[in-house]
Amino acid sequence: MTTFSRRTLLQGGLAAGAALLAGGSAAARASASGSRILRPPARRALRAADSLPFPSIAAGTDTLPQIEHILVLMMENHSYDNYLGMLGRGPGLTPRGDGFTLGTDGLPTASNPNGTGGIQRAFRMPTDCQLPSKPGQEWAWSHESWDNGKLDGFVTSPSGPVSMGYWTGDDLPFYYSLANTFPVGDRWFCSVLGQTYPNRRYLVAATSVGMVDDVMSQLSTPPPNGTIFDRLDHYGISWRDYYHTSTQPTTGVFDTDPSNASPNVVPIDEFFADAASGNLPGFAIIDPDFNVQSEENPQDIAHGEAFVAQVVDAVMQSPAWGSTLLVWTYDEHGGYYDHVPPPAAVAPDAIAPILPTGEQAYNGFAQYGFRVPSVVISPYAKRDYVSSVVYDHTSILAMVERKWNLPALTLRDANANDLSDFLDLSVPSFPEPPVLAAPATFPQACETTGPGTIPPAGSFT
Repeated sequence: MTTFSRRTLLQGGLAAGAALLAGGSAAARASASGSRILRPPARRALRAADSLPFPSIAAGTDTLPQIEHILVLMMENHSYDNYLGMLGRGPGLTPRGDGFTLGTDGLPTASNPNGTGGIQRAFRMPTDCQLPSKPGQEWAWSHESWDNGKLDGFVTSPSGPVSMGYWTGDDLPFYYSLANTFPVGDRWFCSVLGQTYPNRRYLVAATSVGMVDDVMSQLSTPPPNGTIFDRLDHYGISWRDYYHTSTQPTTGVFDTDPSNASPNVVPIDEFFADAASGNLPGFAIIDPDFNVQSEENPQDIAHGEAFVAQVVDAVMQSPAWGSTLLVWTYDEHGGYYDHVPPPAAVAPDAIAPILPTGEQAYNGFAQYGFRVPSVVISPYAKRDYVSSVVYDHTSILAMVERKWNLPALTLRDANANDLSDFLDLSVPSFPEPPVLAAPATFPQACETTGPGTIPPAGSFT
């Protein structure tokens, strides 16, 4: 695995299945013909780390021949309500997904106490630009916001009033078009109530190895059971991490030594070349330029939306479209409000949180973080569908493990729901790519004049 510093390490920059179609020969026939869909056996207890989705089939067997490429585009720092809370909300629209409830004034009713006896209502952000240092998603800030499920500490936490801001489809035309076309998940939680690195570690290893905040000195600690890349290498399955060379790739969440670079970690231009030729790998992570395109504050979110639109278009126009699954999601909520309390989770292992001085362990890693936007883009994605199955980032690992019958890395991914509910593998719903709205244009005026008045007048009492 590769890598590099936080921004050049960030600044340089279940559902339970039907009966198993038993036996390796059945899997081979399904792979050859595509006529059968293997489903994992129903669960009667928690699966263990290193266990297989299909215990009676050889590890490394392809059980989902319809999908040849699983791609992940993980952006940064926005909650479900912050981006998709207004999806299908407004005059003449049908609500889509579990977003905001609107009052008689047509505005969200969501609010939080401001700590001085007043109320801060949710408000539309005045521009596509963000404040430079707030909101935040540190372990302590996130738990203050959560407040044992009461969700009343967003504004009184150091994140402050901006945490109640949101954007609409007028601000994010491509994202709303994407979420209105392909199935959206309205119960996709980030993996831990913490920052970027802990959550991205769950994406690649199903554990943060104790990390709760972005602490550089902890990045060299390897996961005890390896990463999904180790599993793929062991079974001869192709993978890549496409990244912008000015910032670190996602593989860097476990290694900051550039001398350890894998030949599978390649510049972003190779993604667009691979998509154009149809030569996509079995599994890939596609990284934005974290300096300008990740959508972390204080960035203008239009840059990130434009990058996502470019990636989605490349996938849909690729000769490999007919056998590709692309997941668009976010590493964590960034400190922005969400109205759905995150439920308890399966702790991945016995590793305790490595806590900053004076901070609490709370529920440790037996707790999901806040919801984040998620959409599954594929010819097999269900039309007009909202999946309310509970997911976190290890659901992506569960899908990869299900496809190739790979051993689970930890208890978390072993027991995560895979992405099957987003799909109808019997027949493509989108044999031809749909036409999506264009993203917002940039540069925008706010990049010069600033993000505007936050919170806006009239949004608090």
